[in-house]
Amino acid sequence: MTDVVLFEERPAAGGKKLGVAMLNSEKSLNSLSHDMVELLLPQLQKWQADDSISAVFLHSAGERSFCAGGDVVALHAGSAAYGEDLPNDSCTEFFAEEYRLDYLIHTFGKPFIVWGTGFVMGGGVGLLSGASHRVVTETTRMAMPEVTIGLYPDVGGTWFLNRTPDKTGLFLGLTGAHINATDVEYIGLADYFITQDLKDEVMTALTEVKCEMGIGGVMDHFSKLVAPQKPAGNLVAHIDWINRVCDAPDVATVVAQITAYDGDDTWCAKAAQTLGRGCPVTPYLVWEQLERGKNLSLEEVFRLELIMSVNCAKRGHFKEGVRALLVDKDRNPQWQYASVADVPAEEVEAFFVQPWEVHPLADL
Repeated sequence: MTDVVLFEERPAAGGKKLGVAMLNSEKSLNSLSHDMVELLLPQLQKWQADDSISAVFLHSAGERSFCAGGDVVALHAGSAAYGEDLPNDSCTEFFAEEYRLDYLIHTFGKPFIVWGTGFVMGGGVGLLSGASHRVVTETTRMAMPEVTIGLYPDVGGTWFLNRTPDKTGLFLGLTGAHINATDVEYIGLADYFITQDLKDEVMTALTEVKCEMGIGGVMDHFSKLVAPQKPAGNLVAHIDWINRVCDAPDVATVVAQITAYDGDDTWCAKAAQTLGRGCPVTPYLVWEQLERGKNLSLEEVFRLELIMSVNCAKRGHFKEGVRALLVDKDRNPQWQYASVADVPAEEVEAFFVQPWEVHPLADL
């Protein structure tokens, strides 16, 4: 267990130290497991309280993936199929601890740098989004593809998808569309574009700055060096289409407008196809989380998402989605409802009913 996250404290200027945490599970694309969370949470809490730690740097082993999402295969075992009861509390325990970790990063109070190279998906977006200094690279591929597994964009998605330009938050939540570094900056989830080959130099420079205020200067310096290498984005290029297809008073109409795409743009076609094949319940969850979450505090967002996530584990769609995509790998999910239009209102409402007398995140 102890090697899935590696920790070190590097000597830094002024007698301080840089806390470095590395996700260390390349074979799983650094998917966020319960073991990882149980290591990260106490260590980050310790560094937060340690005056000798001037900043924290979170990165990953390898270049393919920062974190390709939560370990949903493990969650599959603790979830329920249609008509079944939850076998245990493992899903509640995982989601609650994961959201505590995400909340800690959002509220850390010291410079917190995340190096988001390669795949940054699902739970990886949760780790990146709350950091004070968020880096993306030329290989960054971000997505919240929960529609494919009967989940929804959790890990604070209710917070950050409500703060993106125009209709991009709704669109990305519904379609799971892949976006690159330029797109991630555009939607406000990254602060710096720096190429992967400069990571070691950046880390060295961070140990040489004499005050916390200098960290932004270090990141700006490296970002300016490689600015011409920034890739062309997809969101700005397609913003008129995104705003048009997402402009409707109800989610069923939005889904119909997106999935009706029949042009030859491969990015739009992929987004439409992913949504069309996804869980028919997920679009309602995305729509409702954004509507209900508009005026919630960060603490209230994570409490809402824990309720939703545990109900996802209870109601069968999540278990069937993970089975089809990652367990049996037949890519043929047998969803309970044939289409978005077939999902009854009471099914959607059930995801927002708190399943405990005392909320596990009541103390946030």
